[in-house]
Amino acid sequence: MASSSSAQLPWSAWHARLHHKLLANPDLLPAEASLLIAVSGGQDSMAMLGLLIDLQRKHGWSLEVWHGDHNWHKQSATIATELKNWCESHNLSFWSDQAKPGQTNNEATARHWRYEQLTLHAERLSTNNPNHPCRYVLTGHTSSDRAETLLLNLARGTDLAGLSSMRQCRPISKDHPHKNVQLIRPLLGFSRKDTALICSELGLPIWLDPANSNPDFSRNRVRQEVLPVLESLHPGCSLRMAALAERLNHHHADQQAIAMLALNNLSKQNGLCRKDLAQLPITARTTLLAYWLKRSGAPSLPAVQLEQISQSIGPGKPPGSLNLAQGWKVQWQRNSVQLEHHE
Repeated sequence: MASSSSAQLPWSAWHARLHHKLLANPDLLPAEASLLIAVSGGQDSMAMLGLLIDLQRKHGWSLEVWHGDHNWHKQSATIATELKNWCESHNLSFWSDQAKPGQTNNEATARHWRYEQLTLHAERLSTNNPNHPCRYVLTGHTSSDRAETLLLNLARGTDLAGLSSMRQCRPISKDHPHKNVQLIRPLLGFSRKDTALICSELGLPIWLDPANSNPDFSRNRVRQEVLPVLESLHPGCSLRMAALAERLNHHHADQQAIAMLALNNLSKQNGLCRKDLAQLPITARTTLLAYWLKRSGAPSLPAVQLEQISQSIGPGKPPGSLNLAQGWKVQWQRNSVQLEHHE
């Protein structure tokens, strides 16, 4: 367990900003909780760590630091060692993992590896201390990261969930949500400019990762080439895009809740009531079918295919069926829409 090394700890406008945010949302990082903090050594994660160390005296957290070495460059091991020494000098428990060569050869595999390792460490901490389980994993994502993600997902093609991604709180593992380990992003209300100032004003060290300037990574190109142009045209656009992503996240959550209520009303013993479903606009039918498939455990369908099914179960349309992947089949009779699954 970490403890602050000085009785006289700093208190700045940055500390107050995060402190009041946590007071307004006490379920985000509850008092006395065990926190596992992912720290790369860059300005965002170091700013987060510095603030949490100083706020620890008010919230009583137990702090553990984890560092993921992607093994992307020759200096990575040196960064891990120097970060370990800094953490230990501040009485912080430090854990580090290094990826095997080729294990994290792109952004997607690197992200998967990091979250997999963080989940394993959170479970280990909980096993070692069952009376004080580790339920919270923290990353230093900022509003700038959120704006980049929105642009990338928009360019790739996405739905409302993709546009509202990078939520402040979500299960860390989509494969094992029952493990109840939450991924928390406490700095989403801060920009990358803010974290640079925090590190400067608090005297926090920063380890620069050469991979962050590698143009082979799409996020780096958006950060270095796209956003600067947009900011020059419309100053402050990154914060506005991040705020839009937050509003879309709330809208998506509301849509999910309403869809679940509608599905409960449409559900019958052998599926959904086709008559009531057919009376809805085609866009609403399509949305409900998507949630119904997801709730039932069936594979997701492309938007075009969902719309085809939605049209096929509309008023006056004959019965039909469609084979899905993984042994699933959706069929629509005169009075019902049903799902079948064969191993």
